[in-house]
Amino acid sequence: QVQLVESGGGLVQAGGSLRLSCAASGRTFSTYVMGWFRQAPGKEREFVAAISWSGGSTYYADSVKGRFTISRDNARNTVYLQMNSLKPEDTAVYYCAAESQSYWSVPLRPDYWGQGTQVTVSS
Repeated sequence: QVQLVESGGGLVQAGGSLRLSCAASGRTFSTYVMGWFRQAPGKEREFVAAISWSGGSTYYADSVKGRFTISRDNARNTVYLQMNSLKPEDTAVYYCAAESQSYWSVPLRPDYWGQGTQVTVSS
């Protein structure tokens, strides 16, 4: 079992930055591929970014490539999403996710989800 708790959401103006954090419980964090998803009002949840067990591989949705950076600190059981050059269309609830994988496969099909954190980008 893995429990995921997101933080760092908020209100920011277009062009600004936010960093989301996701703290995971348990001693097996480094065995999970981690990722971020988001869901805007009236839309389906969509994949944003993923990172491999050691952080050596990352993968991004085209809509955030070059603006968002995913990273992880296995010593702190935490995964991050640095979001720069934010746009109003980035407004959504952002969810942290974990998937147990035996080989790198993206986008993720998560086994565990966090409760979400709201990100609102004003124009």
